[in-house]
Amino acid sequence: MFAITADQVDSRHRPDIAAETILTLEILLGHGLVLPVDRTAGDEIQLLLATSEGTLAAILALTRHGEWSVGCGIGEVTLPLAKNTREAGGPAFVAAREAVNDAKKRDTRFALRSPAITDAADAEAFVDLLLQLRGRRSAEGWEMCDLLLAGNSQAEAAKLLGITPQAASKRTRTAALRAEFAARSPLERRLTAVNVSAGEGRIS
Repeated sequence: MFAITADQVDSRHRPDIAAETILTLEILLGHGLVLPVDRTAGDEIQLLLATSEGTLAAILALTRHGEWSVGCGIGEVTLPLAKNTREAGGPAFVAAREAVNDAKKRDTRFALRSPAITDAADAEAFVDLLLQLRGRRSAEGWEMCDLLLAGNSQAEAAKLLGITPQAASKRTRTAALRAEFAARSPLERRLTAVNVSAGEGRIS
């Protein structure tokens, strides 16, 4: 399974955003969550997911604004599952704890750890590339990204933004949106491969 531990960046000098982030993630991930998103130690939140699709979506949401250090741990979890995420345990959670500590020292504020060490390192490198690409995106690029992800065509997005189709095409190209969208499924497959190597996320 996939455990994520996220720690708010510079929380002593910034407003607490844990509650609103939890709500955002619950809306985004819905039934993809094995347990509800939980607040753990003060400014830290924790998730448990069963799919690579939900895991990548959570990673991308948490890293978008640079407000969280995000650690992903992939591996087994302990049975029976606790009623809440903060009381759950197992190798996936241990790996997520190690990952979030490492994430605080990395440029992308993300790290991935697993008993499947080599596969995890490969997956982390590919996620890093996507996060670096997203980190260079302008506000206009994000507007286009959000509209396309909402199901609009590029032409429809241009109308909604009040810009020409040519300008919309330029925004899409500059923001490397086609590259991101094409990369998501391969990244999800890579995360799934880590889960398989780590024991197929068995509950131990």
